[in-house]
Amino acid sequence: MSHPAKEQLKNLPTQGGCRIGVDIGGTFTDIAVDNDGTLFTCKVPTTAGAPEDGVFQGIRHALEETGLAPADFRLVVHGTTLATNALIERKGARTAMLVTEGFRDAVEIAHENRFEQYDIFMDKPPPLVPREFRFEIAERVDARGNVLVQLEEDTLGDVMARLCDHRIESVAIGLMHSYAAPDHERRLAEILAREFPEMWISLSSEVSPEIREYERWSTTAANAYVQPLMARYLGRLSDELHGMGFSCPLCLMTSGGGLTSVETARRFPIRLVESGPAGGVILAARLARECGLRDVLSFDMGGTTAKICLIEDGEPQYSRSFEVARQYRFLKGSGLPLRIPVVEMVEIGAGGGSIARVDAMSRILVGPESAGAAPGPACYAFGGRQPTVTDADVALGRIDPAAFAGGTITLDPGLAAHAIDSVVGSELTLSTTAAAFGISEVVEENMANAARVHAIERGKQTRGRTLVAFGGAAPLHAARLAGKLGIDEVLIPVAAGVGSAIGFLQAPVAYEVVRSRYALLNEGFDPDLLNTLYAEMRREAEEVVASAAPGSELVERRAADMRYTGQGHEITVALPAGPYGNGIRDELVREFGEIYRSTYGRHIPDLDIEVMSWTLRLSAATADPEICPPVPSESTPVEEARRELFDHDEAHMKPVPVYRRDTLAPGDKIAGPAVIVEDGTGTIVLDGFTARINLPGHIVMRREE
Repeated sequence: MSHPAKEQLKNLPTQGGCRIGVDIGGTFTDIAVDNDGTLFTCKVPTTAGAPEDGVFQGIRHALEETGLAPADFRLVVHGTTLATNALIERKGARTAMLVTEGFRDAVEIAHENRFEQYDIFMDKPPPLVPREFRFEIAERVDARGNVLVQLEEDTLGDVMARLCDHRIESVAIGLMHSYAAPDHERRLAEILAREFPEMWISLSSEVSPEIREYERWSTTAANAYVQPLMARYLGRLSDELHGMGFSCPLCLMTSGGGLTSVETARRFPIRLVESGPAGGVILAARLARECGLRDVLSFDMGGTTAKICLIEDGEPQYSRSFEVARQYRFLKGSGLPLRIPVVEMVEIGAGGGSIARVDAMSRILVGPESAGAAPGPACYAFGGRQPTVTDADVALGRIDPAAFAGGTITLDPGLAAHAIDSVVGSELTLSTTAAAFGISEVVEENMANAARVHAIERGKQTRGRTLVAFGGAAPLHAARLAGKLGIDEVLIPVAAGVGSAIGFLQAPVAYEVVRSRYALLNEGFDPDLLNTLYAEMRREAEEVVASAAPGSELVERRAADMRYTGQGHEITVALPAGPYGNGIRDELVREFGEIYRSTYGRHIPDLDIEVMSWTLRLSAATADPEICPPVPSESTPVEEARRELFDHDEAHMKPVPVYRRDTLAPGDKIAGPAVIVEDGTGTIVLDGFTARINLPGHIVMRREE
């Protein structure tokens, strides 16, 4: 457990009272307490078998160190990987699926393509619901919502009996075109609830009311699969918090970058799968606005993975497509597709616990396998024998073995060196430091390549951006990564080691609603129907947001998924606020043409445009951060000590000054090479960079000419 870290954090949105953010990661569980702008943070090892144990351990430690009582808190915000882990490890509920007759195998047939074309041993991801638990229902609705075959309720007896025989805990209901006419799904749910009062039921018309049945049913099946597990976990969490004396609301961080209530999280737990990484992006976006940065690359590197996200004009990129539980980790198309609101980012197996090895071609490979919290890197002395990125960082002098995690975990550099030598050094005839540098270089190049590809796929570039680095391992590697990406400025926020937990405290309560309603813009477009649709969507979103943030001012954003007629994929176009008149058609055509041209370099004249789906995102308003002014003068801080640090240019260890971050003041300037240490992480200032503390206390590293 880390020593207490207390900071004055400017620009943290606060309405009085205390708030606590809890982020469960693969290696550590991070705690951040905001007491009217005074920030306390700590880390505790994640308890994989019972993740709530680590949560309560960290909260109790925070209460002891701050002297606060549970009654002082007005909000608890939580992000968890429990739903994600259940999908990856296939440890969810015994789930069945009810589908329209003739479509029993749609979730297994998928898109009928090969994500790894030349691998004859390719393994497709098996569906969450096996074939014997998928049952056909006699009914049919067309894409316009017209009933072609009525639901035949008198044929359901056999299905009910088989659900009972198989001891099914949760059911996913996915009928054809239910996004357009959900009545049959709702009637099935009523019958199931009457016959099996304890059974959990997920409707595709509620979980993901969009076109494309494979993605819709995959998302619904995943929601049903994790729902009992998540409901029990959230129940235990709520009960224990109340038992500790917390009477304030508990909110959950969603993958779309907003907060939601426990009740909504119970209904749609699938929306929590990327909650931790989303919190980090919220932090980076707010820092971009606070520091007046237009184009930012968010870089979050923890113990298991690294996450990279593009942020422009203070706003991250959003998407409604996501994959989880990939058979070939990080290979697109090899996982289960989900249609949920998500912050768009790239995630790779490059964390402090990522394991290094040498392949048959004498290449160093790092990840995606991770040592996690148990047994952890070799230097933890918890039984790990494989070299990891953290072991390499210890060998290169980037981590002080006596001060890791605030001094609560004493690392063993001898074990780190032995693991590196036995697996990498001996195979390649390299010294310990050379092998460690090879591991570090490979993982940094993996991250740089992922960032380049992510940017190029979206018509962007990394050069000229500011890299915002946070997470326990990111500040150790940020300067090297910036150099590989052609980035000249790096920002390390206050309490960077627990960045995602701090991001939770800055996120608004928000909810997104989507509806697939086909509209052809060139003929018969009726703005009144659009106004009616958005009024219905607003009511649904407002019910969720108002329950979690009563009395808050609400901010609404609208968008449409559009394409040229006959195309297979859409692009998202922002809509102005309603109500709409006849002019909205021309505005949609114009906006679509501009975005299409900027994305693909051209537009297609005289071709009809169609809208497939409409989206509404409603959030509680949060105050924009004040733009931090420039630091008026420079000062030179006094170094605390000196440490041996590997110089990648000269290829040997050399002594460099060490500074404690909590002793630095705004205006302090440090020339690299140097190390800035803090409880949750450490910042490596390379030769050629200077680091300066700005007024909010963030480290700003810049490459010197």
